[in-house]
Amino acid sequence: MTRKKVNLIYITNDSVRKSTFKKRKKGMMKKAHELSTLCDVEVCVIIFSTSDAEPEVWPSHLGAQRVIAKFRRMPELEQSKKMVNQETFARERLAKSEEQLRKQQKDNRHKEVADLMYRCLIGVGLEYLSMIDLRDLGWLLNQNTRDAGRRIESLKKGRAAGTGGREQGDGGADAAVAAAAAPEMDLAETQNYQLNQELPGNMGGDEGFFPFGSGMGPGFFYP
Repeated sequence: MTRKKVNLIYITNDSVRKSTFKKRKKGMMKKAHELSTLCDVEVCVIIFSTSDAEPEVWPSHLGAQRVIAKFRRMPELEQSKKMVNQETFARERLAKSEEQLRKQQKDNRHKEVADLMYRCLIGVGLEYLSMIDLRDLGWLLNQNTRDAGRRIESLKKGRAAGTGGREQGDGGADAAVAAAAAPEMDLAETQNYQLNQELPGNMGGDEGFFPFGSGMGPGFFYP
């Protein structure tokens, strides 16, 4: 059973807050001992509490003074090199979350544009699209065209080198044969031929034709 994620906010209930403090303090002391023993590092913990007259110190007052003295003997630049306070930690977490959000938004936009492309391929018009949609759709089509062209050239070179004598039943190989046999075929006809080879009933298996990897064929959005 997984532990419930703790909501990091101030505990307003006095009894719950004191109980949590007691358990967390004990856990922190245990972690400090484990860190010192397992990694052979000097560690000290000092905890001040409004409910206690004296601070809680680990491993001892003398041990804590030794670690603090060693820290203060370090150059000032070295002291602050890896120092993190609550504000710095919060800013780092926020920056990381924003980066994750940007990546997710980019991934979502890729899928949205792929959806638009597949709608166009089944006959849906472009008149309802915005300029941004049209720009992104054009970029995706150009990218797919370049990827398909590189694959066709690779298959042609493979055949020229004597490796193309084997049977190749996938749609990409059929597209290469069509391109080699009809060099005058325009781009739209080539793309239509490739699409027909990938539609249900002709799924030969060249999933690399699609920009987002396996599972993103024409049937991904329209099963």
